[in-house]
Amino acid sequence: MIGDLLLGASIRVAAATPSPTPAPGAPKDDQVTPGYVGFIVTFLLAVVVVLLVIDMVRRIRRVRYRAEIAEKLDAEQQLRRGDEPGADDPGAGTDDGDADGPRRTGGTGGRPKA
Repeated sequence: MIGDLLLGASIRVAAATPSPTPAPGAPKDDQVTPGYVGFIVTFLLAVVVVLLVIDMVRRIRRVRYRAEIAEKLDAEQQLRRGDEPGADDPGAGTDDGDADGPRRTGGTGGRPKA
């Protein structure tokens, strides 16, 4: 009984509510869409983001490979000197130094790269 009354009241309210109509000075649909300019800007932004991600991955990979090569060179130098990592110094063979300090970079003649 109460459900019928609520249903009837909601139907009457919905029927009495006028549907909105656009104002006479409202912009047309083609004036509020981004159009070709918006598409081009969005596309260029996506291309720039993809290129930045590719460059970042390349740089991270390069840093990782340089660290591996530096570790191998340190191990080779210790073997040439006759030292074994960890024989006298328990911290030998580990890199506890400053991460931003000068590192050997391979075939650059001892010059640190910028």
